[in-house]
Amino acid sequence: MSLPIADFVRLLVDPTRLAVLGSAASGNLDAEGLAAALDVSKREVLEALGKLRASGLVTEDGDIGRDVLRAVAQDLPQAAPAAAAIAETGEWTLEEAEVLARFFTGSRLASIPTQQTKRMVVLERLVQEFEPGIRYEEAEVNFTLQMFYADYASLRRYLVDVGFMDRADGVYWRTGGRYPLTNSG
Repeated sequence: MSLPIADFVRLLVDPTRLAVLGSAASGNLDAEGLAAALDVSKREVLEALGKLRASGLVTEDGDIGRDVLRAVAQDLPQAAPAAAAIAETGEWTLEEAEVLARFFTGSRLASIPTQQTKRMVVLERLVQEFEPGIRYEEAEVNFTLQMFYADYASLRRYLVDVGFMDRADGVYWRTGGRYPLTNSG
C-alpha cells in the first residue's frame, strides 16, 4: 500500500493520531489508557486509530505499518549530497566542493587539513570572509576565524603563509584567493 507524502503529513498533524501511531510503534496500543493520557474521549482515539488503519500506518493487530512507512520514506525527496550542492554555486569545482564538504560541518570547520592541496581549498573558502581593500585589526580577524574554528591563530597564520592575507603592525588585509561570484545584471 502506498501513501502519498501529503496524506501522511495530514494524518500526523493531528496530535491524537500521532499519539496513536506512537503507541503502535512502542507496542503498547491501549485505547482507554491513551484516551486518559491525552485527555480525550475513547471515541476520539478509536476514530484516530481507524484512520491510521485505513491508511496502512497501523495494522489490524495494532502494530505499526512498517511497509507503508518505508514506502513514505522512499518517496521523500532526497537532499543533494553536500559536495554537489556546494559545486552548484559555480564557485567551486566538484573536487573542491568534496574537500569543503569533508572538512566543514555546516559552517564550522571540523579540522584543518594536513594535506597542502586540501588546506588551500579550505583557506580559500575562509579568506572569502574578508573584503579586498579593507584593513582589519588582528582582533577582527581572530573573531571572524574563530566563528569557523577554535584554533583561529593557526588559520590566521596559514592565510598569511599562503599569501591570501598580509599583515603589518597588527593590521591584516586580503591579498589573494578567488573572489566569490556575484550576480551582475
